[in-house]
Amino acid sequence: MIQFPKPDVEQFFQTYVIRDFAVAKDEKRLIFSSNLNGQPNLWAMDLPDAYPYPLTYNNQNANAIEIDPRGRFLLAGFDRDGDENYHIYALPAEGGNPLELIEGTPQEKFYAVKLSKDGERLYYVTSKDNPNFLNARVRHLAAGEDQLVYEGREQPTFLEAVSPDEDKFVVAKTFANTHQLGIVLAGGEETVVSPSPERVQVSHDFLFTDNDTLVYVTDVNRDFAYVMAYNLATRAYETVCEFDGEAVSGVKWHQASGMLYVWTERGTEHRMYAKPLAGGEAVAIPLPVDVVEKAVVADSGAVYILGRGAVQPFNLYRYADGEWTRLTQNRVTGLAEENLVYPDVVRFPSFDGLEIEALLFKAKADVANGYTIFWPHGGPQASEGKFFRAMFQFMLAYGYNIFAPNFRGSTGYGSAFVKLVEGDWGEGPRLDCVAGMEWLFEQGISSRDKLFVVGGSYGGYMTLLLAGRHADYFRAAVDIFGPSNLFTFIDSVPEDWKPLMERWLGHPERDRERLTKDSPITYLRQMVKPMLVIQGANDPRVVKAESDQIVAALQAQGTDVEYLVLDDEGHGFSKRGNEIAVYRRMLAFLNKHRA
Repeated sequence: MIQFPKPDVEQFFQTYVIRDFAVAKDEKRLIFSSNLNGQPNLWAMDLPDAYPYPLTYNNQNANAIEIDPRGRFLLAGFDRDGDENYHIYALPAEGGNPLELIEGTPQEKFYAVKLSKDGERLYYVTSKDNPNFLNARVRHLAAGEDQLVYEGREQPTFLEAVSPDEDKFVVAKTFANTHQLGIVLAGGEETVVSPSPERVQVSHDFLFTDNDTLVYVTDVNRDFAYVMAYNLATRAYETVCEFDGEAVSGVKWHQASGMLYVWTERGTEHRMYAKPLAGGEAVAIPLPVDVVEKAVVADSGAVYILGRGAVQPFNLYRYADGEWTRLTQNRVTGLAEENLVYPDVVRFPSFDGLEIEALLFKAKADVANGYTIFWPHGGPQASEGKFFRAMFQFMLAYGYNIFAPNFRGSTGYGSAFVKLVEGDWGEGPRLDCVAGMEWLFEQGISSRDKLFVVGGSYGGYMTLLLAGRHADYFRAAVDIFGPSNLFTFIDSVPEDWKPLMERWLGHPERDRERLTKDSPITYLRQMVKPMLVIQGANDPRVVKAESDQIVAALQAQGTDVEYLVLDDEGHGFSKRGNEIAVYRRMLAFLNKHRA
């Protein structure tokens, strides 16, 4: 029998990322944003033919894709090498070189929200003239005229919905990740959409089912988000559906059938339901993936989703006549799903008795090397779900177990659990991580001399904090664009984040003692284990200076530190060549520091 060599890093990264998609009104065309050819671009498929072809060659991330209902043009937002300062561009229907639709400086942001039914007006949100709070505007495309819809005041605001007659609007005013109110703008009046507006709550995914009825997701007076309906004429509220132990994450509407499609989050995976708005029970629809990233309901009633699973890369699917059809064939080259590792869901008690859920990926017995990677996720108000990470499967193929805890502050476990990280980035979540490491030791899965810590964004912050406060728990650490000093981090975040920072993290003066205690750089002298630091030069969320300062300080004190900067990336890796280089470097670093 022919003996083939172990898969190289490049084999696992021949999968591609799909970031966004849109479906034409007649469902004859699907447009998606992907690094299918190694660089981020727009692609199209002429349905039912599922063979993709490129629409752009500018090699930039795209979001907020809109297709003119009459097929005359496409709209999309493009950033610049990961800086997340998206501008809105128009393209001919067959693609080509994008034309900037609304001019702005490189620092200004523009987000397309909704194209009118006739394709003549574009509603969008911009930081132009209001970088902290944002403005909602409408662009009359033929005339090139622009009008203000709503000026953000006091808190960041985002246009959420436009009524069918385009005479009513919903904007979401954000006070924190866990406090967001919807406001209806109609006839010159502003009305807060909530039966209990004085309470802390999150309301989102607003949609008009007719000109006077709003359906939306909210957690007001509940621990788990549910679906609410609000009648603008009578000002009456009605609970549409809720699910025990599941938080509704999104809702879509099909006008002709009167059907709502609802997606929920339960810990590490998602579920889907169909619910008639006028009455009747919600019916579960089995999903072909573990996690749904986006959904679109077409006029025909067909449901399109972008999703992924623990052993399934991003793919697009269509649901019609009770069956799912996979439209894209994204898979790990040369490896079947059974060759990959599906995680176990485990739970452990933390320092205060709080139960923490985690994903445990066990390397297959024939390759296991006895070492484990401890992975604190980013966010922090996010979670590690059952979704494909090429880096995970690559490291597993080289023998490393991976342990990913959903510490306090993670989503998917109720609103109260999410709030636990607010004003406490470095105490409760850190001790949850320590309890997770202790659990690994108690279960005989790992030990202090066979554990590595690797994390990105907030996970990078936690990696640095663990490196400074619990260096005796692991052999070495990998920090991927993690904040190292909470004071400089607060000063350097995007402008529209700044009004939210006190609730999320703290005030640099009033909370000076706590922010000092929770800043990794405070524990610089205790950072004695080898470290690899990875940073995107254009990162707008955790700027390069955050990594620069910790690396310089570690080098000055003689700590073994390696530093990799990617000049054409931001808060993540959009270019396949960069991704391969990063994780090849990471594997070499971990192998180097094994006993």
